[in-house]
Amino acid sequence: MIKAKNIKKSFGNLQVLKGINLEVPEKKIYSIVGASGAGKTTLLQILGTLSQPDSGLIEIDGYKINALSGKEMSKFRNSKIGFVFQFHHLLPEFTALENVCMPAFIAKTSKSKAEKRAKELLDYLRLSDRLEHKPSELSGGEKQRVAVARALINNPSVILADEPSGNLDSANRDELHDLLFKLRDDFGQTFVIVTHDDHFAERSDKIIHIKDGIII
Repeated sequence: MIKAKNIKKSFGNLQVLKGINLEVPEKKIYSIVGASGAGKTTLLQILGTLSQPDSGLIEIDGYKINALSGKEMSKFRNSKIGFVFQFHHLLPEFTALENVCMPAFIAKTSKSKAEKRAKELLDYLRLSDRLEHKPSELSGGEKQRVAVARALINNPSVILADEPSGNLDSANRDELHDLLFKLRDDFGQTFVIVTHDDHFAERSDKIIHIKDGIII
């Protein structure tokens, strides 16, 4: 599902990624672990097309990312990749339902179709009684589940997550971890997750250790 070959990235004189080679099979959960500053988030942003490598090749679901124009890449990102971050990044002025619908609206999905899909996802995530609640009215765990629903709305092939449970208490953290594996099994998505949680990493299909910009 994901192929990255000889990915290099520098910020000024600091070389953050020094030649990353990575393959992630379809329907697997891979965890990326390593110390702060090792390059984990930079790699995730490059895999998600949010940042461009200085050199190297990336292929996702058969698409050669480097060959896409800016407009093509934005469309690809919206349809093929879902993102879940440590801080949910929900829009405070919108309801849970409206937040989940946003990527579908960007993809020009009709309002009725987007809302139907969003309601199905929120029901699946046990949030059907929170559709009209705004983020300030939701618990931390509920906000993160809304963010997961938003990541799933366009049926992406790949879900990328950066410390998705890092801001949750232990009960909500364990629930989110269980949910990610259930999503993999029920929807067949491929997950790449940056985490400092050793317990979650040990449950994943493979652990990728990054140190000083290389996979060890």
